Amino acid sequence: MQYKLVIFDWDGTVMDSVPKIVNTLKLAAHSVGVAIPSDEKASAIIGLSLDTAVATLFPNDEEHWASLAQAYQHQYKYGDNTDTPLFDGAQDYIRSLKAQGVLLAVATGKGRAGLENMFAKTGLGDCFVTTRTADEAKSKPDPDMILQILTELDIEPEDAVMIGDSLLDMKMAENAGIDAIAMSCGAASVEQLKQSCALAICNDYAQLAVRLQTQNIETALCE
Repeated sequence: MQYKLVIFDWDGTVMDSVPKIVNTLKLAAHSVGVAIPSDEKASAIIGLSLDTAVATLFPNDEEHWASLAQAYQHQYKYGDNTDTPLFDGAQDYIRSLKAQGVLLAVATGKGRAGLENMFAKTGLGDCFVTTRTADEAKSKPDPDMILQILTELDIEPEDAVMIGDSLLDMKMAENAGIDAIAMSCGAASVEQLKQSCALAICNDYAQLAVRLQTQNIETALCE
């Protein structure tokens, strides 16, 4: 593999959690009494920190931002029962990368508590040498999460790749000066991802495995 470090987004990339997040945002809006966003608009903010997501999704409801954030957290835990399985092949492939000696990290818009809960649920926490959440870095697409990870692990940008499902992930990687591969199973459509600077768009983890094992990934969507 040409990369020493693979950085994964979580929601929509490792875990099939986009439907739950979208539904929870709608439940939060309903409970607070503001206009309920469309699926497309709700999906577009996945990856942002919660406060930034609420402000972006409900720009005309500033007086309700704090209530919306609280309602989202409550509904996510207690109000919505949408299942959030790992994507097929995700666990096996992540563990195989670790076994190969590849450094793995997570850069997510989740808070620290949320990510730790997911690690406890999936048992994948031991695979990642470091993680960054919305509590510890600037919100995507700012490159802060990635830059912190690179600095901590003493990895050069050319030796790292970001795996994500959203335009925010792709832009964050671009801003950090590292390669990115998009997963089409999450927040953004293939057509949307084609407008990003992703080296490739993968439909599943089988395709991702092939792409990452290819020593010279052609830049198909940039330049």
